[in-house]
Amino acid sequence: MSQKTLAEGSRAGAEAIDKAEVSAAPAKRWWILAVVAVAQLMVVLDATIVNIALPSAQTDLGFSDGSRQWIVTAYALAFASLLLLGGRIADLFGRKPAFLVGVVGFAGASALGGAANGFTMLVIARALQGAFGALLAPAALSLLNTTFTDARERARAFSVYGAIAGAGGAVGLLLGGVLTDAFDWRWTLYVNVAIAVVAFAGGWLLLSNHRDAAGAKLDVPGTVLVAAGLFALVYGFSNADTHDWGSPLTWGFLIAGGLLLAAFAWWQTRTAHPLLPLRILLDRNRAASYLAVLISGAGMFGVFLFLTYYLQLNLGFSPTKTGVAFLPMVGALMVTAQAGSTLLLPRIGPKAVIPLGFAIAAAGMAWLTGIGLGAHYASAVLPQLIVIGVGLGLVMPTAMQLATGGVAAEDAGVASATVNAMQQVGGSIGTALLNTLASTAAANYLSGKDATSKLVQAQATIESYTTAFWWSAGLFAAGALIAFLLYRRGVPQQDAGAAPVVHM
Repeated sequence: MSQKTLAEGSRAGAEAIDKAEVSAAPAKRWWILAVVAVAQLMVVLDATIVNIALPSAQTDLGFSDGSRQWIVTAYALAFASLLLLGGRIADLFGRKPAFLVGVVGFAGASALGGAANGFTMLVIARALQGAFGALLAPAALSLLNTTFTDARERARAFSVYGAIAGAGGAVGLLLGGVLTDAFDWRWTLYVNVAIAVVAFAGGWLLLSNHRDAAGAKLDVPGTVLVAAGLFALVYGFSNADTHDWGSPLTWGFLIAGGLLLAAFAWWQTRTAHPLLPLRILLDRNRAASYLAVLISGAGMFGVFLFLTYYLQLNLGFSPTKTGVAFLPMVGALMVTAQAGSTLLLPRIGPKAVIPLGFAIAAAGMAWLTGIGLGAHYASAVLPQLIVIGVGLGLVMPTAMQLATGGVAAEDAGVASATVNAMQQVGGSIGTALLNTLASTAAANYLSGKDATSKLVQAQATIESYTTAFWWSAGLFAAGALIAFLLYRRGVPQQDAGAAPVVHM
């Protein structure tokens, strides 16, 4: 047989294999989406599922009210400060190992937290959850970015992912309430082990390892600067919950965080292998999307945090009933997530879709300020939650899709990590800012009144909630204006040259 015949036979065989892979690819892509969605749900759930169980955990382990915030803060600090490192590790060493190690580590840390015999052990477990979550979350998001390159399929995939990111907090409240009521607070952590088994099995079978940035090196100085900067920033905002804004533990860490992040930005322009290539941030639509994710993360805490208090303390809802009360918002968010990403964005572009979503969410938050001591859920809470869900459903999936679209494959992990970092930092800012404003409003209401009266105390709490809701509405309104000013006109075009190769 001649060399030419052999070459032609080999080429024909290769073409047959390629055709088989192409025909099998679509089904496999959607299974990958399911695996990524399960993993993302596990990470997002943990932002709120433990909050419902905190009173029970505090009673069981006997730690003080002052120490309670560290159960939440330890997770946020580790998660936010290590996200960019986690994203770059996925680019350098492969998304499959990063994903699988993240899933196993998160499950192990969750099991450790569920078995905690004291406050210290629980805080360590939460910090470990945050660290492995910082590896898992950007790997999961970048897998979507490199798996779905067709514009229409990518829009559908990101609508699902964005809906989970937006609604996962509310689902966490529901699941946390059910597990705490039916079993024990420890099961809010143990449940992650069951979820992780599904995510790990799916990832092991469906994903293949590919290192798009294998020739690059890890930017160690940049990693140290950004990790320390994000740590200081989140720690400073977290201290605003327990100290006033004039405390050195608040403003000192905020200033230090700002300086470290400025030094990180400067270093990224000098080093040959930047941790966060500035080309990622220089795209106008992408930069606007990062800001949209940050603002939506900050404003959402006005819904989850204070409405949870209102439903349980003022309306007498159980933890389970509180979680159920959020489900209509989840449903509205998931419906409009599909409509925004797959129908509206390809037709009218982000300059209309995202400001519209922010405006609707702002209107819902403003409407929610009508709550009172004698209010009913069906009239004073339910319609408002649906409106807020509609608005956020237009914002979050669309912004996440645009924030990661058009990046080269070797930057997919770090671009995805930046999205998660914006959401986490936004949540930290929202928690600190809204808590401080709410506390100040309650104190101002009590000034000059009989603070021993239960009716006065209850009305003071209503004042604190409505103040937080007004400020959340203001954040969303500012988001609408910023998005309208920053996004480019027209429908975003997929850059064929920048579109990454599908690796599965």
